[in-house]
Amino acid sequence: MLDRLTLTVRAGEHTAILGPNGAGKSSLLRMLTLEEYPLRGPDIPEPLRWFGRARWDVATLRTRLGVVSGDLDTSFARTTRRGRVGGLEAVVSGFLASQGLFSHQRVSPEMWQAAGSALARVGVSHLAETPLTEMSAGERRRILIARALVTAPEVLLLDEPTTGLDLVSRHAFLQVLRRLCAEGVTLLLATHHVDEILPEVTRVVLLHGGRILHDGTPETVLTSERLSAVYGAPVAVDRAGDVWRVRVN
Repeated sequence: MLDRLTLTVRAGEHTAILGPNGAGKSSLLRMLTLEEYPLRGPDIPEPLRWFGRARWDVATLRTRLGVVSGDLDTSFARTTRRGRVGGLEAVVSGFLASQGLFSHQRVSPEMWQAAGSALARVGVSHLAETPLTEMSAGERRRILIARALVTAPEVLLLDEPTTGLDLVSRHAFLQVLRRLCAEGVTLLLATHHVDEILPEVTRVVLLHGGRILHDGTPETVLTSERLSAVYGAPVAVDRAGDVWRVRVN
């Protein structure tokens, strides 16, 4: 549940939404993808605007947004148990907002070509014919990034994207995100792990109880005092090169 939250993110402003479980991070991302809607009132006639517009056809808006989450990975896994959905097919289904392809759907040659390019962009062209059920969790997550990128979105929304990944897969996944930042995709990352905040992230929004407690640069927000207050435990913060680290005292 979000409570009187006001947030503006500009193009190219890589932003991390940080907070403990239940802070409202996933609710915020569901609202941004129009899975949920904010309340309207006389003083807020247009509570949500994307790219300067308040009114959108949902399908059109989602071509401009790419979404990756651990929940989507789980949902895809359930769907693909009923059939052998390969990597290329999973990616091209991003054009159709489906999980895999169905007999009534039509895919153009241009869509197949774009899907192959998206696989190459995240370094998993070799998984084009591999069923998702035979991939590791890290490989599937990179397939989902390719699926999110296939419509050439302007913003990539990530909701706890490394959930379920082992140490090596998590590192490889975060490196892919860093490359995408360099290529000009705006990143909006929701996480409760401070060490997932990439060097390219220039803004951290600290949520608690559905409200923004702090909003600023990583250096001003990621302090021991502020994180200890939000997480309800003594937290020490330090920075090793480009990586933020925390420990509970």
